[in-house]
Amino acid sequence: MPPHLLSRPLPDAIKTELERLFLDKVIANLGLCVSVYDIRSIEGGSIHPGEGCSTYKVSFRLLMFKPFNGEVLVGRIIGYDDKGLQVSLDFFSDISIPGHLMQFGTVRGPDGRWMLKTEDGDELYLDLDDEIRFLVSSTKYPPIPIDQKEDDPPFAPMQIVGSIKGDGLGLLAWWAADEEEGRRRQSKSNSIVLL
Repeated sequence: MPPHLLSRPLPDAIKTELERLFLDKVIANLGLCVSVYDIRSIEGGSIHPGEGCSTYKVSFRLLMFKPFNGEVLVGRIIGYDDKGLQVSLDFFSDISIPGHLMQFGTVRGPDGRWMLKTEDGDELYLDLDDEIRFLVSSTKYPPIPIDQKEDDPPFAPMQIVGSIKGDGLGLLAWWAADEEEGRRRQSKSNSIVLL
C-alpha cells in the first residue's frame, strides 16, 4: 500500500487501493469488477527494506458483473452496422446482437437501420437510444491481441453476444401495448362477480 494512504484508517486505505487495482476492470472468466464488496481479513503490515510501501495479506470479496447464458437484460441501442446492433447497459458497452440472432423478419432498411417487418406489413425500426430487452447468448473473453492495427476497434476484454429471437425480446416499445392489454384483461376478469 502506498505511503500516502497510511494516514487513513487501515480498512479504508486498503479498500481505496483495492478499488484502484480492480474497479472497472475485467478479470478473465470472472467478469467486470463493479465494486469491492467487503474486506474479510487483514494480516501482516510489514515494510520491506528500501520500500516506503507497507505490505498486507488481505482477504476480500468483489462484486462482479458476469451475466449467465439465458439471462435477460435491458439495454440501450448505441449503434448498428451491417453485422447487427451494439448495445450498452450504461456501465458496460461491449454487447452485440448479430443479425442472425434477431427476430424473424428483421432486415436492414434502405437507410442502413435495422427494422422488423411484421406479418401486417408494418416496419418497426430499431433506432439509436431505444431500450431493448435481450437474452444473453454467450460471454467471451478474447485473448489480448499482439498486433492491433490503427483502424481496428478498441480491444474489449469481455464481449457479450445477445439475442432478440423470442417472445418478449426486442424493443420495450414493441411489447408495452401487449403488456397494457394483458393488464386490462386481468382487471376486467377480476371485476366480474359470479352469482
